[in-house]
Amino acid sequence: MVNINGIITAMVTPMHNDETVNYVELRNQVRRQVSAGVSGLFVSGTNGESYVLSEKEKLEILKVAVDENAGKLPVYAGTGCPGTKETIELSKQAEKLGADVLSVITPYFATLSQKELYDHYEALVESVSIPIVVYNMPARTGVAINPETVEKLAKLPNIAGVKDSSGNFDNILQYIERTSDDFAVLSGNDSLVLWTLQAGGKGAVCGVGNLFPETLVAVYELWKAGDFAKAKAAQDSIRDIRDCFKFGNPNTIVKITANLLGHNVGPCRAPFHISDPKVAQEIDKVLKEKYAGMK
Repeated sequence: MVNINGIITAMVTPMHNDETVNYVELRNQVRRQVSAGVSGLFVSGTNGESYVLSEKEKLEILKVAVDENAGKLPVYAGTGCPGTKETIELSKQAEKLGADVLSVITPYFATLSQKELYDHYEALVESVSIPIVVYNMPARTGVAINPETVEKLAKLPNIAGVKDSSGNFDNILQYIERTSDDFAVLSGNDSLVLWTLQAGGKGAVCGVGNLFPETLVAVYELWKAGDFAKAKAAQDSIRDIRDCFKFGNPNTIVKITANLLGHNVGPCRAPFHISDPKVAQEIDKVLKEKYAGMK
C-alpha cells in the first residue's frame, strides 16, 4: 500500500528546443526531487503537458522516471483520457510499467453527469489493482466532481484519494468532511497546501515543486512538527512567484522560471508557450528580488 501524503511534485516534462522529450534532463529532475525530500513524483500531469504528449511518450516518460527513481519514492502517473476505454488501456499499461499510483483526471471537453463520472471511475477500478487518485480540475476540463460523488467514489476499492485543483477551498473542505480519515484529499493549488493540511487533508500535488521543492517540503514537515508559524512563513514565501502566473499559462510560467533557475527543462510545446521576452524579464526580476538562494 502506498502512503499518499506530503508534497508530491507535479513534474514538468523536460524538452529540447525542437520540442522532443529530453529524457536525460528528466532523469536529472527525478534525482533532484528525490534529494529535496518530496513524498512522491507525479509525471504526465497538467504541469507535465499531458495534453500535448502522445501515449507512447507518456509511457516512455513513466518508464524513465520509474527507472531513475529506483523505488525510492512512489511514482504517480497521469492516465486520464476523454474516454473510459482509452483511460483504462493507458492505466493498465502504466501499472505494468511500475506506476505506484494513478492520477486520473475527469473526462473532458464534453459535458457529462455525475453518474457518468461515477461509472467512468468504477469501470477503471475493475481494470487495475493499484491506487487511484481522482483529479478534479474544472477550469481546464469543464467538468467538476461534486463532493457527493467523491463520497461515493471513496467507497470503491482502489479509489484512494482526490486531488482538487478547483482553487475553491470550500470544495476541499467538503471532500474532507465527506470521506474517511484514510482517504487522501490533496490540494492541487500550491497556495492552499498548509490550509488543506490544517483542515485534515493529507498533502498537495505541487507545480511550484519544480522550482522550490525544499521550501514546499518544509511547509509539510514544519506543519507535521507542530510549528505552524514557520510552516506559514514557508507557505507565504511562494506567493510572489505564484503571482507571476498572471503572465500566462501557469505550466509555461513554471518552465520559464525553472530555466531561469538553471534547470534545463526547455520550452513548452507549441502553441502553449510564451514567446514574449518581457515575461521572462519580469519573472527574472522577481527571482532576483525575492528568491536568491531559495531551494
